[in-house]
Amino acid sequence: MTLDRSQIWTGEVNEAALGVRDAAHVGLYDTTLRDGEQTIGVVLSPDDKLEIARALSDAGVDRIEAGFPRVSADDWRAVELVARAGLRAEVWGFSRAVPADVEALVEIGVGASVIESPISDGKLDALGVDRERMLERIASAVRFATDNGIRVCFFGVDSSRADPEFFTQAYATAVDAGAVEIAVVDTLGIASPEAAALLVERARDAVGPDVPIHWHGHDDFGLATAAAIAAVRAGATWVQGTVNGMGERAGNADLVEVALALEALYGIPTHLDLARARDLSRLVQARAATPLPPWKPVTGDALFTRESGAVAAQFHDPPAIEPYSSALVGARRGIVLGKKSGLDSIRIKVAELGLDVPEEQLPELLAGVKALGTEHRRLVSDDEFRALATKGA
Repeated sequence: MTLDRSQIWTGEVNEAALGVRDAAHVGLYDTTLRDGEQTIGVVLSPDDKLEIARALSDAGVDRIEAGFPRVSADDWRAVELVARAGLRAEVWGFSRAVPADVEALVEIGVGASVIESPISDGKLDALGVDRERMLERIASAVRFATDNGIRVCFFGVDSSRADPEFFTQAYATAVDAGAVEIAVVDTLGIASPEAAALLVERARDAVGPDVPIHWHGHDDFGLATAAAIAAVRAGATWVQGTVNGMGERAGNADLVEVALALEALYGIPTHLDLARARDLSRLVQARAATPLPPWKPVTGDALFTRESGAVAAQFHDPPAIEPYSSALVGARRGIVLGKKSGLDSIRIKVAELGLDVPEEQLPELLAGVKALGTEHRRLVSDDEFRALATKGA
């Protein structure tokens, strides 16, 4: 989608800091159905996954990881359903560097897949596998997949903590065996934005300029979006992430956040229709039973809702109080009432509800709203406000 920059109100500071910006398209690779489902307590049925996959595809996500079929019979069924749904988005599978995993993908008929293998010494030691043996596994699995017509992206688990020499060996081995793309993986979310850029550059040195590089990051230090942006600026052409940032521990990079930041702040286009962002977010919240904090960037309920009276005084001028238009992300603006309301809040709500309240009664009505909100330590509902307004009439 082409971003309407008239709906972006960020001033000139980013342009001053960034200068001329590369506008090369960045692909969005969604792993909500696999990595997102690793959120504690979340279980998505095959039908849930199909519904989410359709919504992802309709919203412009380029690739959808349908899942890891050998986890369970339901996961197998989900991959089958998504792979056969005729989606606009490319459907990818997920596999370890294990023959049986790859055989499952071949049986289902998935045309492309991530193949993962740990490449940090810490992970290798935990598994009791030495480097040489792991390189053999990587080469064998990738070769088997490509021999069976599967396009492979090699996914180096914990690559952000891997020894630089083995990092290079692992990715070069995968590409030599037939992988046509690679993913740099910050499994534990430990990479700063600067480190993410370094890792992408290191990967580019390992595999050459013609192999597309993905960035896959987690949010353990709250830097997943920033690291993904840095990876893109360093040359990654794909960002992997999830809707709402779902995932194990602190979750994954939130694809919607990444897309908005890339487009609005960096001038780097994606195919995501941002106007669908909140509908997509709500669907995943509902199916996964995972509510979001109201202050969540892009999709949180509080983003375009105002309680503060000082802010309500500027409500008529959105660019004065918001960094981008609510319409850009399919949201609605609104005023709510409570302890922090002011006279302008009352005026706006009176007009919104079509009430007939004389101007001289507004201060008394405001006092009633503040008292009720303070007493009950919550917002004042529209029905309660009507009752207060009627009482004062």
